[in-house]
Amino acid sequence: MTDARVKAVAKLESAVDPKLAEKIIAAVDEQSLVHMCCDVINIPSPTGEEYQMAQYIQSTLQSLGVEVTWQEVEEGRANVVGRWTGVGGGKNLMFNGHMDTSNTGREDFLTGIGYKPNAVLKNGFIYGLGIYNMKGALACYVHALKALQKSGVRLKGDFIIAAVAGEIEKTQWGDFKGKEYRGYGFGTHYLVNHGILPDMCILGEPTDMKLVLEHFGSMWVRISCTGIYVHTAFCEGREEMNSIRRMYELMATIMQWIGEWEKSASYGGRKAIVNLGGIRGGHAWRASRTPEKTDLFLDVRVPPNIAMSDARRDIQKVFHAMRKQHPDWGLEFETYVSVPGARISEDHPLVHAIEGNHAQVTGTPPQRDVVTWCSDASVLTRYAVETVNYGPSSGPRDAEGEKVKIETLVDITKVYALTAAELCGVQ
Repeated sequence: MTDARVKAVAKLESAVDPKLAEKIIAAVDEQSLVHMCCDVINIPSPTGEEYQMAQYIQSTLQSLGVEVTWQEVEEGRANVVGRWTGVGGGKNLMFNGHMDTSNTGREDFLTGIGYKPNAVLKNGFIYGLGIYNMKGALACYVHALKALQKSGVRLKGDFIIAAVAGEIEKTQWGDFKGKEYRGYGFGTHYLVNHGILPDMCILGEPTDMKLVLEHFGSMWVRISCTGIYVHTAFCEGREEMNSIRRMYELMATIMQWIGEWEKSASYGGRKAIVNLGGIRGGHAWRASRTPEKTDLFLDVRVPPNIAMSDARRDIQKVFHAMRKQHPDWGLEFETYVSVPGARISEDHPLVHAIEGNHAQVTGTPPQRDVVTWCSDASVLTRYAVETVNYGPSSGPRDAEGEKVKIETLVDITKVYALTAAELCGVQ
């Protein structure tokens, strides 16, 4: 940290009038917040099945007397937008959160209580699917708004809550079709395409109350090769024409590229990880036949300083070399997800406001972080909506699954409320 940064951090404090800040903080209702967190956990909402959750959010926002918009993104799926309209003359601040959960809650191999859509209170934590990513943040948004209303504040700008469908990292491909695969910014793309354009946005992704000013993007790549399709008894002498064996040979070149990319594209102290996300070849029900095609699927993490087109060109160069070496292997290349990275200037008023209000509530400044996961900031920043990730979580998931400390949820609600008062302006 530079000397200038150290001095700036030492002076951090909320810009909200101290008496008003005290009133807003006191208005945050922990019991009500915990109750809502449990409610939303208990509503299963995997990707494609967000409808009931959307209805709950709609009802909750209507009870607060705000303007509510229902955006049906497709049959059985909707975004819900609540707008507490200001008196004018201030900035409009959106709090955006996705309603779909990382898992369905039906996975047999995920047995921890935090992987199920059933809320459990234990040792000062709330456990349950979605509390971490990111239903807990949605509850905090609502209670930040309630605290402002309860304290008698009238904002100049609009306080917007957007609960969106389809953010989780998944996509349609091949036989995998349907709304359960339509994630990766699906809801937020619809949101901004249909008129919801605030001046700035806070995404309450699980950052452990760290300020994430930059995150990597993601590019999903398919590399395929073909082979002969014959009975095992008749493949003697042609074993090397098996598409799985061919892919095995190609893997040496691909792994070499991965090592080079992870090093050369590192950013912000983070390695540009490439995940071997999947491999598919042959027929499990008929292992007596050689596989006619094998597909390899990669998740390439791309730092925010590298254009997606440049990243694609980098790996495609390797593909062209492999195809030149093996012209009769039927090699194919496809990118089927392109989610750019995102960043916000450290001098943006949104960053300064969160830092000051975090210090006001917790007594210490927030840490900053660069992460390799993606968020809807990728979508929002392309529409000139400056966005920061700052949300409640309590360490990485463990065997018990998702959990968040109640104290963290309460503290970040206070920060959200103070930040809205500061940025939207108070009449």
